[in-house]
Amino acid sequence: MKPNILFICVDQQRWDCLGHNDRYPVKTPNLDKLAQEGMRFDRSYTTLPSCCPARQALLCGKRPESFGALCNYDQGIPMGHISVDAFSWARSLKQSGYNTGYIGVWHDSPTHTPLDFGFDKYIPNSEVCKASKKYNVQWPPFLVGILGGKNPIPLEDAPTHQQACIANELIDEFADKTEPWLIRMNFAEPHLPCRPSEPFASMYDPEAVPKWDGFDDPFENKPYIQKQHVKNWQLENSTWDTFKEMVALYYGYISQVDDAIGKVLDHLKEKGLDKNTVVIYTSDHGDMAGQRHMIDKHYVLYEEVTHTPLIIKYPEKVKANTRCDEFVINTLDLVPTLLEIAGCDVPDDLHAVSMMPYLLGKEHPNGRQNAMVTCNGQQFGLFFQRMVRDKRYKYIWNLTDVDELYDLEKDPCEITNLIYDENYTEILAQMRKKLYDELRAVDDFTLKSIWLPPQLLEGRKL
Repeated sequence: MKPNILFICVDQQRWDCLGHNDRYPVKTPNLDKLAQEGMRFDRSYTTLPSCCPARQALLCGKRPESFGALCNYDQGIPMGHISVDAFSWARSLKQSGYNTGYIGVWHDSPTHTPLDFGFDKYIPNSEVCKASKKYNVQWPPFLVGILGGKNPIPLEDAPTHQQACIANELIDEFADKTEPWLIRMNFAEPHLPCRPSEPFASMYDPEAVPKWDGFDDPFENKPYIQKQHVKNWQLENSTWDTFKEMVALYYGYISQVDDAIGKVLDHLKEKGLDKNTVVIYTSDHGDMAGQRHMIDKHYVLYEEVTHTPLIIKYPEKVKANTRCDEFVINTLDLVPTLLEIAGCDVPDDLHAVSMMPYLLGKEHPNGRQNAMVTCNGQQFGLFFQRMVRDKRYKYIWNLTDVDELYDLEKDPCEITNLIYDENYTEILAQMRKKLYDELRAVDDFTLKSIWLPPQLLEGRKL
């Protein structure tokens, strides 16, 4: 009997801002319980920390640059996007007999909807937000109100909880049918500007919120664009007092999403469906959220934006309360994993590695040894970056500025760029080789330039 699948994806959720990861004082009791009932992945990374490319990769299992999706297609820079003819795992599930539903944020294609990629039902985010619109709340312009604020809309009418209601209704509808079902919930939260409703708007006291580790990064020996990012947002004179309320709201938004998810998980249990439903929770990428005086993402590949949460509960298959310490790329590797869960064929041309051996507690014959993340800029122009990290070191190739090398064991906050440190010459060469091999494996366009820097080629020769 094929299992049902509840796939939950949120927007800009940091790995270190979940209660069970024990890094910051964020309360997520429902997701903590989900982790206790399944497997959490401690080394899950996005393929590209920007909404549209990450979500498109998650739809087809291929790196976004391979089909021209360098960054978001709706933010000024002409940009490619996934073709309606591209492979879609949802389409495979539908063809294998699954009833399929999609709720919330789309952001995968400017010309087509989830209905064109294998979903039977599509409830767009405009429908999710319909209850909140009746309050006619006048928010300040985005650039003015970027740091967020308390939301006067009652919790039951907030988009988070409206999405939970819609999901429960769809579960009831699908449960009356004999076929298995897939429901994909796509929250717009906790993406900035953070606007939680009460009681979550006041849940965290800004005075009690700890300052981010690495908040006062001086950006020494780092690409100039990082300082420029702060200046462009007019935050160069900001202090922790500028951000502590925003971070409290970010925490509150996360807890509000957790509460909404809890209502859906409770409904599954009440309906007796929890024993045959795989539940997946993840995010497209993280958020700077004031760390290093930065907001949003773009132009950086720090852990804050690349390290993503991933929890999978697979009843009677995955041992409860287990942790995986191996590298996975959530926005790629979930694709073959979902196909295998549903008993569908897996295409052999994906840029993805199934996580099924990890879920079953087995040795992985071809698991990832590194995490490779890419970025191409966005908000203020293009800026190409390619990153590889192993369990200790991270190397970032910035094609038009100084490269970055971090020893994450000694410097987990990535403050000290070791790129010029002669003590790390051999490590640097090894990391450059790892990156070159990763890029070559996916035919990344950056390797096609006749101006390929010799230092990357030198790394290849090791």
